Amino acid sequence: MITDPKAFLNELFETAVNAAHPRHVLASHLPADTSGRAVVIGAGKAAAAMAQAIENTWQGEISGLVVTRYGHGANCRKIEVVEAAHPVPDDAGLAVAGRVMELVSGLSKDDRVIFLLSGGGSALLSLPAPGISLPDKQQINKALLKSGATIGEMNCVRKHLSAIKGGRLAKACFPATLYTYAISDVPGDEATVIASGPSVADPTTSAQALAILARYEIDVAPHIRAWLESPESETVKAGDPCLANSHFALIATPQQSLQAALDKCESRGIPALVLGDLEGESREVAKVHAGIARQIINHGQPIQPPCVILSGGETTVTVRGNGRGGRNAEFLLSLTENLRGQPGVYALAADTDGIDGSEDNAGCIMTPQSYRDALAQGINPTDMLDNNDGYGFFSALDSLIVTGPTRTNVNDFRAILILGDQPNDSE
Repeated sequence: MITDPKAFLNELFETAVNAAHPRHVLASHLPADTSGRAVVIGAGKAAAAMAQAIENTWQGEISGLVVTRYGHGANCRKIEVVEAAHPVPDDAGLAVAGRVMELVSGLSKDDRVIFLLSGGGSALLSLPAPGISLPDKQQINKALLKSGATIGEMNCVRKHLSAIKGGRLAKACFPATLYTYAISDVPGDEATVIASGPSVADPTTSAQALAILARYEIDVAPHIRAWLESPESETVKAGDPCLANSHFALIATPQQSLQAALDKCESRGIPALVLGDLEGESREVAKVHAGIARQIINHGQPIQPPCVILSGGETTVTVRGNGRGGRNAEFLLSLTENLRGQPGVYALAADTDGIDGSEDNAGCIMTPQSYRDALAQGINPTDMLDNNDGYGFFSALDSLIVTGPTRTNVNDFRAILILGDQPNDSE
């Protein structure tokens, strides 16, 4: 029996985050022999926590450098941690990327490199291709973020404008042995997509990058177009000799976190329906979730209440208004607008890295009262959704989830608790 729905949903979120934290998942993936010297590099929102885990586990000599988002750092003794901007790269990320390439260049076949990779690494490890400036990349990044492009599409463009992504880091490390340990934040857990695949072969092409820019009507300067049209812009492909000593391992995935949340539900006697990793416009994905919730309530299909709907992945937001809020706030606002106070339905949507978009909250929580409480304050959910102002909506209801940086990242986590038609729902 769930007596406190909001506490239960927060417990599920904490369970999902803990299941992906480096301190729990990294050690078991390391080589059997950790007695030798290793150069450690890394990038992403989990990079500092991953570096800490390496320091606590590796028995040999280690040194190196990792970059993480501002506020996501950790105290490391042997590995330098630098903070930089995300999702739009800045000078700090540019400087770190150059230093990383210097660290791994000129190594021998007897050297070992440990590359700690997680979501956010694409923006944090930013080294533009020759002739392309950081402001060029910043402008294109901002346009892509507003366009509604998928993470795969954004990373395709980023890779072909980079001197470090799309396998180029692996090329710099060769002939040293390279171990990449990655925390996935992308649907399908594709190594080529996670942080734009700096250490793996890239199946995308420069022609595809140009097509993506055209699809979303993003104008680029002539020198950028000229670069993308040149053979030099092509990334490292499968079979390249520089990948011969490169090894890649996933240490945490969105599915692992969803499974942990499912196990938690079942331990409490609540069945759960796992929808998996999802993509698409946040507001549209919310409509699908609302439809499933209504089917459960009205017809007991495909699962009987009380139950939980779980999903993850990375949705997108096409920005049309001037409001605040990331994709989780957008999802939950759309869900609120669609369910309109449906009795017995509670929901949480949050980013496992602790930051929804660029705001200070991880996400938000919805109760059966949320819709009515908003109207009572003179807040129209439809108008707020039109203005992309999920943050403002849930802030007014005191329903933001603020965790601070979690130092991991398996992307979004959504849980909808359906208790059925409850005549006396409480907060």
